Amino acid sequence: MKVYLYNTMGRKLEEFIPIEEGHVGLYCCGPTVYNYAHIGNLRTYIFEDVLKRVLMLAGYKVKHVMNITDVGHLSDDADSGEDKMVKASKATGKSVWDIAAFYTQAFFNDFDALNNLRPDVSCKATDHIADMIALIQRLEQKGHTYVAGGNVYFSIDTIDDYGKLAGLKLDELKSGQRIEIDSNKRNPKDFVLWFTNSKFKDQAMQWPSPWGASGFPGWHIECSAMSMKYLGEHFDIHCGGIDAIPVHHTNEIAQSEAATGEKWVDYWLHGEFLLSGKGDKMSKSSGEFLTLSLLSSKGYNSLDYRYFCLTASYRSQLQFSYQALDAARSARASVNSRIAELKASCKPAGKLGPQAMTYKEGFESAACSDLNMPKALSFLWGCLKDKDVSDSEKLALALYMDQVFGLKLDDVQPQKEEQLDIPQEVSDLVNRRLEAKKAKNWGLADQLREQISSLGYQIKDFKDTTLVTKA
Repeated sequence: MKVYLYNTMGRKLEEFIPIEEGHVGLYCCGPTVYNYAHIGNLRTYIFEDVLKRVLMLAGYKVKHVMNITDVGHLSDDADSGEDKMVKASKATGKSVWDIAAFYTQAFFNDFDALNNLRPDVSCKATDHIADMIALIQRLEQKGHTYVAGGNVYFSIDTIDDYGKLAGLKLDELKSGQRIEIDSNKRNPKDFVLWFTNSKFKDQAMQWPSPWGASGFPGWHIECSAMSMKYLGEHFDIHCGGIDAIPVHHTNEIAQSEAATGEKWVDYWLHGEFLLSGKGDKMSKSSGEFLTLSLLSSKGYNSLDYRYFCLTASYRSQLQFSYQALDAARSARASVNSRIAELKASCKPAGKLGPQAMTYKEGFESAACSDLNMPKALSFLWGCLKDKDVSDSEKLALALYMDQVFGLKLDDVQPQKEEQLDIPQEVSDLVNRRLEAKKAKNWGLADQLREQISSLGYQIKDFKDTTLVTKA
């Protein structure tokens, strides 16, 4: 089963060819754990989960690594502002360590509620300081760094292809230009690998380093050091939100490839923004800061939001509204109801017929064509409604497709018959209708159905049985 992915590096759809046959190294930028994740953040993790599931469906063994940033991420990605962890500590009065622990757990609560598959490795930045220092020293030895004002900087002028992911032009980045927020930089696009007390004297999280005073790592070096530790110096796929392209991922590539001298990542995938009701990018600083727990308090299941995200391509902006979420909830409820009915009447088919196979193949093609979930969902609905596909085949197909959708269809319970509560009059009418159907007296069967309906009950016919429920 071939998989095609849109590679941000090159801006084109490419067939996925792994470095090692049958195996995939997947790195996903994780959360900075200073606050709850908003649903825009969580959309990215759903897309990455779908990617992982598609690769697994295609037969690959996936090693999934995700970082937990608990130090070094400043309020501006380009080295200005305050460490987000420290800022949260000052606002709450709690220690940075307590904040990190609390919001890490909160993040994984949301992650699990969305039925995302846990990473094989979840690595905390504060557990890998030695790895970051070693990588910075490696860059230092190769002449890619300089020290100014006590901080260690990466010099983008030491490489020829800085900004290739974002399409930045080197001749427009004037070497030697000074900028107000950090006059130590030789080039405004240079970035900090290691901060010392010379810049943030009140930094709560500090470690000794080879560069004099104690300090802490820059955000960008964290992902490079941890991804290479667990996936090697050349791996398959790196994912994140589209906002990481111009600074974070650009700087990761620069320092990683400067250190190794080789290509670092083969495929770059980025998820688009979730837009607020006002049409703006959803963020923690906006008035539209929506969390999964807030949706839950309004009566939505976390999987309703997952379904909502599946209705659009991960590379398309998605506008959030409660009306759209209501539609997703209704659609998911309809799928669950149909699965419950099918489970009450049959077992999944062990083999699919020709018509059922067309849905399976169509679903696989959509899923493997850059994770086209809207089209993949259309094959689910198509097979559930197709009268030429048996109930057992429908159930088997739905459960197969849900390996990618992640909607927990396997957990849906069979719809229970209510025969014990059905009055004798209704039971007699049901039996008469069954006899009429056997005799192919369709007119009488329809009349009996109407009589049953007038008494407050409804009939659902399956291949091998008839289900009677209260209307």
